[in-house]
Amino acid sequence: MQIITVSQLNKYIKTLLDYDELLNNVYIKGELSNFKLHYASGHCYMTLKDEGGVVKAVMFRSAASKLKFAPENGMKVIVNARVSVYERDGVYQLYINEMQPDGIGALHIRYNQLKDQLDKEGLFDKRLKKGIPKYPEKIGIITSPTGAAIRDILNVISRRYPICQVYIFPAQVQGEEAKYTIVEGLLYFNKVQKVDTIIAGRGGGSIEDLWCFNEEMVARAIFDSEIPVISAVGHETDFTIADFTADLRAPTPSAAAELAVPDITELIQYVSISHVRLMNALKSSVDVKKAKLKHAAENRFLSHPMLLIEDKIQRLSDYSLKMSLYFEKTLKEKQQNFIRNVSKLDSLSPLQVLKRGYSFVEKEDGQVIDSIAKVHEKDILHLSFHDGKAKCVVHDIEK
Repeated sequence: MQIITVSQLNKYIKTLLDYDELLNNVYIKGELSNFKLHYASGHCYMTLKDEGGVVKAVMFRSAASKLKFAPENGMKVIVNARVSVYERDGVYQLYINEMQPDGIGALHIRYNQLKDQLDKEGLFDKRLKKGIPKYPEKIGIITSPTGAAIRDILNVISRRYPICQVYIFPAQVQGEEAKYTIVEGLLYFNKVQKVDTIIAGRGGGSIEDLWCFNEEMVARAIFDSEIPVISAVGHETDFTIADFTADLRAPTPSAAAELAVPDITELIQYVSISHVRLMNALKSSVDVKKAKLKHAAENRFLSHPMLLIEDKIQRLSDYSLKMSLYFEKTLKEKQQNFIRNVSKLDSLSPLQVLKRGYSFVEKEDGQVIDSIAKVHEKDILHLSFHDGKAKCVVHDIEK
């Protein structure tokens, strides 16, 4: 049997808790009680309770300094904490990293979890973002038709680019049904009323008011849109999930309108400057062509083209004479070679041999007789001479 001290027991239990991964990152909700801020150290001490239990908790200064609200007794909160043992007293307690009022805190957790999930799936990948058209002909707006956001967007577009056609899809941008109408609007502009750019958003508000732009189905509909989407949720600092998924994020509806269309005044100025530059370039080009034309006109061959033609005629005549002489010379050489070759062939001709008193013998079937063995009595033979043929009959054979 092993006997241990109280300190050893507390340390052993603390070790067990510290190495438990589940207990090192837990979200717990409950009601604050016995809350105390230690002004000297900046640490916060409290208990967290619900209907069935109580647990002690501490939030050290490094974490407490990040709180965006003042905790009070009786406030319901959600905390992110690790569970461990305070060895001296031998009791387990929570060491809090983050704290949010209940409701907002739950949304905050939900937001972070969905954000991490969609990021891992690649919905925020910048390489997949579509470019916003510079000169759109049609723009679709998904927002409340009665809110301030639509007025701001229309005012900016009418001032900056009044030639653009604007289509409004009336959507709810707050409440439980809002996410469905936003998705419906995205599908409408992709499938029914084709536009060049879509602006989806609303004015500012609390996190609960803006929550429809943090919904998963809205994020996926924005990502799946074949048309570039600009998110225009009216909040300067915080980002919604729609902001990360959209092809372009604007801090306000007015800013979204400015990003969606060019300034027609600047375009007119640009066209005017470009027109002047084009005319100057054209004039300069014409001046260069005129100078070249003048130089060409002063060329003696252009002013007196017969000079060039006469020179060509003379050269052509020279070439013609040379070709004629060369042809005659070549023809004479070929004729002489032909005569020589004919004489050589004639000397080898069988007719020349026959002229010297020889002849050759054939049977009636044309077979040449080159041996007495091929001849029989009464055979009819044909004898060829240089100047004719004779037909004879064999009467006797001598070998």
